Amino acid sequence: MTLCVALLGGSFDPVHNGHVALATLFATLLEPDQLRILPAGSPWQKNGLQASDADRIAMLRLAFAGEAADIAQAVTLDLQEIERGTPTYTIDTLRSVRAELGPQASIVFLMGSDQLQQLDSWREWRQLFELAHIGVAARPGFSMADAALPAAVAEELTMRRGSLAQLRNTPSGRAYLAETLDVDISATQIRAALQRGEKANSLISPVVLDYIQQHNLYEI
Repeated sequence: MTLCVALLGGSFDPVHNGHVALATLFATLLEPDQLRILPAGSPWQKNGLQASDADRIAMLRLAFAGEAADIAQAVTLDLQEIERGTPTYTIDTLRSVRAELGPQASIVFLMGSDQLQQLDSWREWRQLFELAHIGVAARPGFSMADAALPAAVAEELTMRRGSLAQLRNTPSGRAYLAETLDVDISATQIRAALQRGEKANSLISPVVLDYIQQHNLYEI
């Protein structure tokens, strides 16, 4: 049976319920052998991170130990992007994971539809499919319809649409669009709420919120 590893990357500044919901969705759909969470070190498309690496790692451990306790697969933190110490590019991370797991393993890189809409701005984005499958979860306000995507991305997806079984049992090259997730949360939204003195209870895990308050994160 093919080893299947799902990867969820992001700044996680902070990790929120949308991240956990996306991970849980694909853990249910794909039943991967392992789910890896990849906090970014220096994401090239975003301005400076507000929380430290240590705080983001601590919040991830809390979120995925609590909210995602029903995920049957092993959830691990992969810290290679933080340890790399240089601008973070997904293509480099996927090359590293592929070299680690070998040519036959199924690697599925997970993202939201907001990221899909700008996929053509990623470094060597077409080569991502040589190293992994891509699993995309719907997000309100970010359509996955061809008309809403850059033409080159829409064309690539048309050629690469695959079933969950194909993603689970082949190494790379397919895309799967999951329309069933309906969670509209952003880290920017959460940071703004916290700076206004709001608790953001519906957006973030209580244990993560406690951590943020105890460590005085995201204050003005």
